[in-house]
Amino acid sequence: MKYEYQKVCADCIKGLPQRTTDVIKRRFGLSGQRETLETIGQSYGITRERVRQIEAEGFSKIKPRIKENQKLFKYFENVLASFGGLKREDDLLEVLAGDKYQNHVSFLLSNGDGFNRFPEDNDFYSFWTIKKEPVKQAKKVVKSTINRFKKEKRTLSLKELLKNQKLNKDVFVSYIGISKEIQKNPEEKFGLRGWLEINPRGVKDRAYLVFKRQEKPLHFADVAILIDKLPFPCQAKTHIATVHNELIKDERFVLVGRGLYALKEWGYEPGVVKDIIVKTLKDSSKPLSKKEILNKVSKQRFVKENTIALNLQDRDYFERDSQGRYTIKQA
Repeated sequence: MKYEYQKVCADCIKGLPQRTTDVIKRRFGLSGQRETLETIGQSYGITRERVRQIEAEGFSKIKPRIKENQKLFKYFENVLASFGGLKREDDLLEVLAGDKYQNHVSFLLSNGDGFNRFPEDNDFYSFWTIKKEPVKQAKKVVKSTINRFKKEKRTLSLKELLKNQKLNKDVFVSYIGISKEIQKNPEEKFGLRGWLEINPRGVKDRAYLVFKRQEKPLHFADVAILIDKLPFPCQAKTHIATVHNELIKDERFVLVGRGLYALKEWGYEPGVVKDIIVKTLKDSSKPLSKKEILNKVSKQRFVKENTIALNLQDRDYFERDSQGRYTIKQA
């Protein structure tokens, strides 16, 4: 439904004292950008409190005129009701006014009866509601959804989140939309804002996402290419050298071959080939044959068997018994 928001606002402030009109226009950005009480006060050489008083005096004269637009406010009320009686401010203004007349709609809502604005705080974005009851319900939904994320420890699609929900899609999305903790990534998956799957920070987190998606060891040059293919916005092309440096420094990644890296959480142990042989023998309850060692170490390192065999020949670390089995040399 289309309304001439500019005309409605102009009619509401028509005939007000010039300074009052100017203050209201500048406060709500009806003729340009919104301005603060401080900025307006400085231009008139008055205190910000005096500007607030002028604004309040104007509102007292505007409200009776606004009541003449019952159909418009009924429309606002119906839109809010379709979202469960509550909607994040920027989303509501987008729905009602698109990109052009959001300041005008904000002005009208601020003067309409029955519309309540809750300002932004540490946990929630600013939002509008037509009743106070939806606020309690929305915060309850937000809390239970956050707890679900903490329990499942993974991102979820909207379809998964809606499973066993009594609320319809629009209401549920509106309720969780006021939360700063719950966010959606470019792949339309929801999660907690601190998760790297939602807000990856830098090359190392993006590299981690690449490994999680590919589910296999990768060469650092391939990781650089795949980072640039992630759906998350990136300011510049990823440099191969940068990726290599980040993988070396981050304990989440293990060098498993020449330029090949894997995730430590997959069971790969850090260290050079000799370290892996030592650990393999320590973990064994009995001496191991060369073939057994080759098989076990090859699962940890993508190197030639000759490289493993050469390391086994180090007499300072390993001993071979009469049956050709290896143990760690005793100090």
